[in-house]
Amino acid sequence: MKEALLYKKLGEGKVHCYLCAHECKIADNKFGLCGVRENIGGLLYTHAYGHLVTAHVDPIEKKPLYHFLPGSNSFSVATTGCNFRCGFCQNWEISQAPIKREQGLRLSEDEFTPQDLTDQALSNDCQSIAYTYTEPTIFFEYAYDTAKLAKARGLRNIFVTNGYMTKACLKEIAPYLDAANIDLKFFKDSSYRKICSASLSPVLDSIKLMKDLGVWIEVTTLVIPGVNDSEEELSGIAKFILSVDKDIPWHVSRFHPDYKFTDYIITPEETLKKAQSIGEGIGLKFVYAGNVYGWGNDTLCPFCKKILIRRDDFKIMEYNIRANKCVYCQNAIPGIFAEY
Repeated sequence: MKEALLYKKLGEGKVHCYLCAHECKIADNKFGLCGVRENIGGLLYTHAYGHLVTAHVDPIEKKPLYHFLPGSNSFSVATTGCNFRCGFCQNWEISQAPIKREQGLRLSEDEFTPQDLTDQALSNDCQSIAYTYTEPTIFFEYAYDTAKLAKARGLRNIFVTNGYMTKACLKEIAPYLDAANIDLKFFKDSSYRKICSASLSPVLDSIKLMKDLGVWIEVTTLVIPGVNDSEEELSGIAKFILSVDKDIPWHVSRFHPDYKFTDYIITPEETLKKAQSIGEGIGLKFVYAGNVYGWGNDTLCPFCKKILIRRDDFKIMEYNIRANKCVYCQNAIPGIFAEY
């Protein structure tokens, strides 16, 4: 347990957490919506610090990030908890874990320090640490301390996030954050409120601010049949991304029934092809299909249309970028590319 960052003391023992966009005002002996931040005697503490629930070495393409050190591995970590309540969450067993004292916090028995995490990343030949699986905003203090140390040791830092954080939070982490994949789940505020217990505008603000702060960003939309797969909604998302930067990669990902959304069907591949066509037609340069095999994963040069990166699942099969340029036409390719 560690005292939290980014909160203010209020009267009558209450505290105001302004880490995420819920900006919870928390009474003494109560938790915020995320379930891991507790007011104890007028001070806000995080229970998530040091308590990993999972850690894996993943290909960076799994985040998904296709224009940030492709072909590299990322040491991927998470603690319990989330500030969303998505009924389709694929990691619900850790993101929606019991949080109240009487239920018992799901915390690992051992504590893992930022030094431990950076040691593990380096010993496993990873070029980055990804704060992922659950929402990194809710274990911000842990991610922040780890990211500072990782940066000093030559590692990059990645957030895989729902984007529901405050500007203060983003500005705090920005000097140490190299890349992020942000979920833009819907383009209707009503859907965010009904399905995620959140709202749309803070997510849009985070995407714009990350871009302004120099963080490399890619956006993912999980396309759910009958929920956000209309041409109107997909076009709205694509137009928003275009308004920020036409070079932002957009990942349209296939939904599989899970958690509370088991009555929904798997996204037809034709729906993803429609989404890809919409994005490209609106003017996005890089639109990828996720959770499908055999198509939708290759990176093409937007100038000469030749294959820059050919992928088989998460494996790089062909790589035609040198010094951030297409080897065929020598035009610069948006992203951060190491020599492969």
